[in-house]
Amino acid sequence: MQEKLDFSLPEKKQKSSALSKILVALALVLVGLMLANLLTALRSQGPVREAEVHGLSAEQTRQLASKLAQRSLYTRAAKVWQDYLSGRNLGDVERAKVLFEIGTLLEKANHFDEAIEYYYRSETVAKLGELEPQINSHIKDCFEKLGKFSALRYELMDRTSLEGAGQAGGKILAEIGSEKITEADLDAIIEDNIDNQLEPMAEFMWAEQLNEQKKEMLKRYRDPEVRGQFLQGWLAQEILYRQALEEGLGEEAEVKKLLGDLARGVLSQRVMNRQLVAKINITETDVQTYYEANRDKYVEPAKARISHILVDDEARANELMGRIKDGEDFNELAKEFSMDESTRENGGKIDAEVSKGPYVPTIGESKEINEKIFSADAPSVLDEAVETEKGWEIVKVDEVTAERQKSFDEVRQQVMTTLVSRKRQDVQREYIEQMMDKYNVIVHTSVLTGTEEDESVDKPLGMGE
Repeated sequence: MQEKLDFSLPEKKQKSSALSKILVALALVLVGLMLANLLTALRSQGPVREAEVHGLSAEQTRQLASKLAQRSLYTRAAKVWQDYLSGRNLGDVERAKVLFEIGTLLEKANHFDEAIEYYYRSETVAKLGELEPQINSHIKDCFEKLGKFSALRYELMDRTSLEGAGQAGGKILAEIGSEKITEADLDAIIEDNIDNQLEPMAEFMWAEQLNEQKKEMLKRYRDPEVRGQFLQGWLAQEILYRQALEEGLGEEAEVKKLLGDLARGVLSQRVMNRQLVAKINITETDVQTYYEANRDKYVEPAKARISHILVDDEARANELMGRIKDGEDFNELAKEFSMDESTRENGGKIDAEVSKGPYVPTIGESKEINEKIFSADAPSVLDEAVETEKGWEIVKVDEVTAERQKSFDEVRQQVMTTLVSRKRQDVQREYIEQMMDKYNVIVHTSVLTGTEEDESVDKPLGMGE
């Protein structure tokens, strides 16, 4: 019997899994080699291509930044340098120099906080001896222009401390749970408090004047006792505030109403301040002109410093006058015989200055003594004792300061305040009238005055008589 023919195709043999893995690995190697070759080719074209982020070469970018700076477009120049940094692989030294350049441009643009950041960036990337003194100086100027005097103090302490010294201002003064209140934190809180106090007049003061005023106020808080009292007060307020939040007091209707009233007052004052800033433009010439026209208002009156001996009868007073004329020391006699316990131990010296008028500090009302004081040639003892309601007074004139015209520099801020106050009233009145018209405000004055039969007296509020 013949065998049947088999027309079926032979089965395909499956590839081994080992061979598949080898082929995949070879493919990955080839892809890696291709990428490596591509990167090598890009790098071989040099750093110029990397700088061509915005279609400009490195040199063209530098020229653009320089031209913008020359035209006082400092913010735009800084942006160009920032783009330059992002498009190049620079060494630490060159990067530090560019970061410093960006800092100086931002400082010129009055972006002092950003400038400080870039000065920090520059010295972090590389500490360069040629830039270090400049960075120190620029950072100091920026903190001063920001009015951050406490931060400046700690900055200077850090920069002048020995290597390895602890961070200035880092000492912990208090703790609220896990929260630490450091010296620097306290100074920042104090400074914010002072800023709030100065805020109403800040817009009308020159930067130098504002900073000087702030420095004077900060001096008070150098006293450890004053700082301690402020810290205690702040801590008390802070923990009470946190407790109020925990108790949900902020959600109470009465509290919300109170906060709303406070917000209304703050916002209304803020919108008025904007008007005042926009419309009050007092120049140095205005201030100088007002001072010259009102010099008599800025005169420091004559003042005197005196010592005295108070006794209870005329005979004792005449006796002491004789001993003084014979050459005995006035101060020693005061220590021995004066009835005024507040000045006796100090030889009769009165701390308060005497001004022209009927009153004499410590002695009391005595026009006669006051006139004699300012007629005397200091130092000298008045020629005779004078009877007052306290007893008999023997007076020695230690020093007399003549009346003096105050200089413009001494009273500049006082004059400025006067001019701002006058202009403020005009601007406020005008703006309130505009707002009353805008919101169609009418006050029924007939009802207020009880003359309702005379409706003609009703008028829009703020329109004048």
